[in-house]
Amino acid sequence: MQEKSWKPWALLGPALSAVFFLLVVPVCFIVVYSFWLRAPTGADIPAFQFGNYAKFFADFFYPSILIRTIRVSLETVALCLIMGYIPAYFFYQSQTKFKSLLLLLIMLPFWISFIIRTMSWINILGDTGLINYFLIKAGMLSKPLGMLYNEGSVLMGLIQYLLPFMILNIYVSLEGIDKSLIEAARSMGCTEWQAFKEVTLPLSLPGVSAGCLLVFVLTAGTYLPPMILGGPGNEMIANLIFKRVIGTLDWPFGSAISVMLLTLLVVIVWTYNRYLGIGQIFKSLQ
Repeated sequence: MQEKSWKPWALLGPALSAVFFLLVVPVCFIVVYSFWLRAPTGADIPAFQFGNYAKFFADFFYPSILIRTIRVSLETVALCLIMGYIPAYFFYQSQTKFKSLLLLLIMLPFWISFIIRTMSWINILGDTGLINYFLIKAGMLSKPLGMLYNEGSVLMGLIQYLLPFMILNIYVSLEGIDKSLIEAARSMGCTEWQAFKEVTLPLSLPGVSAGCLLVFVLTAGTYLPPMILGGPGNEMIANLIFKRVIGTLDWPFGSAISVMLLTLLVVIVWTYNRYLGIGQIFKSLQ
């Protein structure tokens, strides 16, 4: 019995060590830094005080960025859900021999650098980009449309990045549904829409909720689309952290903002687990 008790821990040892040293320890350093002081000379002074957190709430400029981050994250989740459920359901119902190829095309963007994919929108939405070029050539516009450096372009970049995550989560959940249940509903007089509403949709909710949670968390922590595609008023919380830590080398304040973002995400995941259960995510992957 003793031999069996240590074998699982021996197998998990490398993974747990990597998580501890590459995730837990850095996060602990960030938490400690958030209580330090920033001297006028630029030096970081070890201390235990809440001045950095008070500074965040002293000026509404910082909370407004956090509120914008939450709003943009929710908008991204809603758009990805609407745009992702339809192709996921199509893959689930499709009997074509090219189904594997279609799924491969969904994952194809992951093979390209996220930076390149984000910057490509400049060549599509810019004043001299593809859309404005054809609209002007067709005589529909006399001057370019301002489609870049606003919240809409940021959402486009985020959707392009996160839509595959939503599609794959929903598809895996749909693929786990026994199609005999749908056939049974049809044999009992349900129309195709009723069978979808009463059987398919409820059983796919674990994948939907898992995809929504993943998209929200990734959106809240991303900084590339707002930095490349957003204007001055489209900054998100990750951009603020980047500017404080890298731009001004204000590690204590940047760490405090990071801790607040981490706390927000932990609360969201805890709420999800409280009302839906993290186990629903794993059920959708079975």
